[in-house]
Amino acid sequence: MKSAKKSNCSSQPGADSAALAIEFYRADAYAPEDSVGYLMRRVLTQAAQEVECQLQASDLTNAQWVPLFKLFMGQASTAAELARECHLDGGAMTRLLDRLEAKGLCRRMRSLADRRVVHIELTAIGRTAAAGIPEILSRVQNAHLAGFSLEEFETLKAFLRRMLGNAQTPPSTQPTSGSPHEA
Repeated sequence: MKSAKKSNCSSQPGADSAALAIEFYRADAYAPEDSVGYLMRRVLTQAAQEVECQLQASDLTNAQWVPLFKLFMGQASTAAELARECHLDGGAMTRLLDRLEAKGLCRRMRSLADRRVVHIELTAIGRTAAAGIPEILSRVQNAHLAGFSLEEFETLKAFLRRMLGNAQTPPSTQPTSGSPHEA
């Protein structure tokens, strides 16, 4: 018997959602290369490739620096928290931690209070490697933002935050329209 899989969908297609917002896209004229999602994915992919390229000297892959940095920033302290933060299942996180541990970047320690809990701790080498990540991320993102004014940068962030908010807001409560400069 199959178990019901939890849906991450924020809305169901239907007439209600069509009346709530301007329709920027139409099925009969949809062009993927003009999709905001496609363009964001391209920017993210290119940025991730450049970050990985610049991390080659530290022998970290794109998949490895993210959890390493999350540990460094204190956003997670257990394997389960790290898996949630990195949007990975438990098995994938275990394999990733195996690789990070083999490189001497972290160590796993069972909780003394609850043996089911595995705490992750950065080693000195891991802390040093993670400490260099913000410099690389700043350099790569600044290169992608070349030519933007400070105002355009702040507007872009506001637009992206609004899109995230729209994705997390039930369709019945989303505004129907608004100035493109409201943020």
